[in-house]
Amino acid sequence: MEQNRHQENQTKNETKNQSDKNNRGKYKIQFEQENAEQLANLPLKCLQTQYPNKTSQTLEVTGDLGTPKELHPAFYGCFDWHSSVHGHWSLIEILKIFPELNQKEKILIKLGQNLKKENIQGEIEYFNRSQEYSFERMYGWAWLLKLQEALNTWEIEEAKEWRTNLQPLSDLIINRFLEFLPKLQYPIRVGTHNNTAFALSFAYDYALQAEHEDLQKMIRSTAKRFFLSDKDCPISWEPDGYDFLSPCIEELGLMHKILSKDEFTVWAKSFLPLLSEEHYDIAVAQVSDRTDGHLVHLDGLNFSRAWTFYALARDYPQRYGHLKDLADKHLSYSLENLYDGNYEGEHWLASFALQALMQSDK
Repeated sequence: MEQNRHQENQTKNETKNQSDKNNRGKYKIQFEQENAEQLANLPLKCLQTQYPNKTSQTLEVTGDLGTPKELHPAFYGCFDWHSSVHGHWSLIEILKIFPELNQKEKILIKLGQNLKKENIQGEIEYFNRSQEYSFERMYGWAWLLKLQEALNTWEIEEAKEWRTNLQPLSDLIINRFLEFLPKLQYPIRVGTHNNTAFALSFAYDYALQAEHEDLQKMIRSTAKRFFLSDKDCPISWEPDGYDFLSPCIEELGLMHKILSKDEFTVWAKSFLPLLSEEHYDIAVAQVSDRTDGHLVHLDGLNFSRAWTFYALARDYPQRYGHLKDLADKHLSYSLENLYDGNYEGEHWLASFALQALMQSDK
């Protein structure tokens, strides 16, 4: 009986291995100008669209009320502040990759209108309201630094003015990070906006690009304090119903950035030991209703998983090269549903798709 069971398991494994081999390369991911035109259209059409809008205000007095554009003269479109910020980031990164985009002039006009010095000053004034110290902490903070990083590395004449305009707001955000992280006693391990690892990861990208040593040091020490002793992350529990980030994979992505290769290899083996197995698989997150603003989060989860899988496959080809196919599968599933006409996903998902596409193309 035991021998029969062993033979049955061996047959199942052989069948799965053959299936895995047949599916390798099945998901062809292409990022060309035609795709970029479609992708750019999503943030472009909402960048200056005020409503619907979720302002997430904390009111102290009646006078604090205002329209989205009055409250946030630079980042009032695309439903909420952080989506507006990373909508700007998306358009900049797309133009950097495809400088002859058909919509280039329209994009440059809108960026120029929104990123004026006086508009950024208005954003600073909002952040300096006494009751708004924690506004967009830390998800929106991280995206703002990602936008600054994009402008810093864009060598067109207009970008030089816009990066100068934005820098005072970025400096404010940097100070918020430096003030807040020592106070944060425990990491936030969720699959939505408050995920600590995601914010640290994106902020670290900026800190490296800008050579901001204090921010680099703070992020490295915080990440090690929170995550260095973690083992056996329960990835089988994921996803929760509204996730657009993977708590396990986001942590993996952050530690990939801050640890040396040798350190990361040892840590990752303990943190997610199954990930290095050649036939490792994790199911693509299924979206049942893309008109529901929370359920459509799962498309974002597929994109965010994909960008980390691509990075690991690229930097550790012998250990994690097999993750490229898994990344392709995740990206392909949600990419084909991106342009469905539902504002619930369209106002933000282009940025997540773009980040995954950029990683796939490296």
